[in-house]
Order: sequence, then structure tokens, then C-alpha cells
Amino acid sequence: MKEEPLTAEQSLALLRENTARLASVTKGVPLERLHTASQLDEWSPNDVLAHIRTCCDVWGGNIARILAEEHPTFAGMNPRTWMKRTDYPVWPFEEAFRAFSEQREELLSALESLTPDEWERTATVTSYGQANERTLRSYASQLAKHERTHVRQIERTVAGKATDISSPRTPEGAT
Repeated sequence: MKEEPLTAEQSLALLRENTARLASVTKGVPLERLHTASQLDEWSPNDVLAHIRTCCDVWGGNIARILAEEHPTFAGMNPRTWMKRTDYPVWPFEEAFRAFSEQREELLSALESLTPDEWERTATVTSYGQANERTLRSYASQLAKHERTHVRQIERTVAGKATDISSPRTPEGAT
């Protein structure tokens, strides 16, 4: 059974909360700690931020396209695929967080002005040979919930606790 997306209000609140929690948990943490994974098979907080940013690029881009076009059709992209095309994993944490925060403010500004009908605008998204209907609201919900999971991961890593969400690292730091 498919999970119902968050409401517009819930997505907006969670997107704001995720950014605030990330700022709070990383404030004052030495840069070396933010760029170091706690275990070999885990991402550092900076790697996680790079992944969060690529999710914002991809899913936020899908939201923008749904707003700009009348029922667009496009191929879905995995944020991990996009991450391999960026240099996000090598950005200094503070600079990356600043860019993420600016991008988030732009997204929130766009989302806050939407009418209830605009939140339900749709696109046909093809992925793995299948076409699926997606709403703008479903993308905002997916982004907010996925990001919350990774903010919790950073909280645990900064606290020195092993995380339960790990991804094998590649030499470039992007998987």
C-alpha cells in the first residue's frame, strides 16, 4: 500500500525544521568532525549534506518543472546519480550548508505561495520503463521525509553514535 504524502502544511513545517535542526546539530562542531565518517562504510556529515543537496536539486527541480509546465512528462532521476555529476562531496561543510540554506529558502518561498490546487498539480514521471503520476505535494513530502531521516543520521554521527543508515563510500565520496 502506497503511503499518503504529507499535507502541504506538514511538508512546509518539516522542510523548515530539517534545516533548523541541521544548523543546530552542526553548530560549533569542528570541521574535521563534519568531514569524517564514524566508520569506514558510512558517510561523513558532509557526505550526507551532499546527498541532501542532490535530493533538493532533483526533487526540487521536479517541483519547479511541475509549476512551470502544464502536466509535464519527464524521466525521473536518482539523486545518487546526480550526486556523481556534482562536486558536492568535496565542498567545505559551511559553504555547502550556506548553499543548501539559500536553496531551501527559495523552495520554501515558492511553496508557501501555492494554492491548494497548485499543490496537487501533476506530472508523468517515467522510471525503469514505467510511467507514474506524481503530484507536487508528493515530491515536497518525499523531500521532507527523506531529509528528516538524513538529519537524524547526522545527529547520531555528530553525537558519536553508529548510524543505522549507511552507504558504502566510493573514492570520490559519492555513491
